[in-house]
Amino acid sequence: MHWNPFITCAITGAGATQDIHPDLPITPEQIADSAIDAAKAGAAIVHCHVRDPETGAPSRRVDLYRAVVDRIRDSGVDVLINLTTGMGGDLLIGPNGTDTPAPGSDLVGPEERIAHLHDTLPDLCTLDCGSLNFGDGSMVYVGTPDYLRIGAERIRALGIKPELECFELGHLWFVNKLVEEGLVDDPPFVQVCLGIPWGAPATPQTLLTFAGQMPPNAVWSAFAISRLEMPYVAAAMLAGGNVRVGLEDNLYLRKGEFATNAQLVERAVTIVESLGGTVAGPDVARERLGLAKR
Repeated sequence: MHWNPFITCAITGAGATQDIHPDLPITPEQIADSAIDAAKAGAAIVHCHVRDPETGAPSRRVDLYRAVVDRIRDSGVDVLINLTTGMGGDLLIGPNGTDTPAPGSDLVGPEERIAHLHDTLPDLCTLDCGSLNFGDGSMVYVGTPDYLRIGAERIRALGIKPELECFELGHLWFVNKLVEEGLVDDPPFVQVCLGIPWGAPATPQTLLTFAGQMPPNAVWSAFAISRLEMPYVAAAMLAGGNVRVGLEDNLYLRKGEFATNAQLVERAVTIVESLGGTVAGPDVARERLGLAKR
């Protein structure tokens, strides 16, 4: 049981949800303002992707990341900023194999995946710790051991704490290897991602298996997607972890009613407090993660 978990809010993600949620944060201003509202509602960490302001499609543009980070910092709201580095790993396999990468792929090397970190210097950034058949169809998310070692080394050199995202158990195995090789500073921060097809299923047994194989001294968090988002706030807390919610993982407050990020954080706070816990703020999160305030 974690009596004092912190909350991460994942603001917008990279899925095609702009065609579903009528008020999904898309522009840098909308993403930053939604992150600020989530922090005011109780989130200690905000996890941000960026999107093309015209189309809503996911983007890797450095200027968009800079605009989001600057607006959050200029607001004066105390919150840890966590930027994705997962963009640039999408490989679509052609029907014949020889026509790979197929149209729609976005596959770049590890340096380009972290290009936006140099100017923004967030508190945290994600590192997706392995490859994965991502959903039905022919898309593979590519995160090879060599790419991950390069990414971890570069992120460490920038003085940024990686959030080590694990979508299946082999990813956590590799996290332990990164720690063993000295590529991740103590304490490691692990995010367990459940229910994403075709990674680790969202079951209590799966969550407990992850919890039992964490690196020494790890600070960890967990979430599940869609309708399981809120049940896994409770499950992660009961298993000893921190929690994550947000529109990246789930669009609804209840069936048929679209949510805001602040509303999802508020509900997570209610769940934590209903279980007898309290929600940790950004200063506590920094202390646990070994971070100084930027």
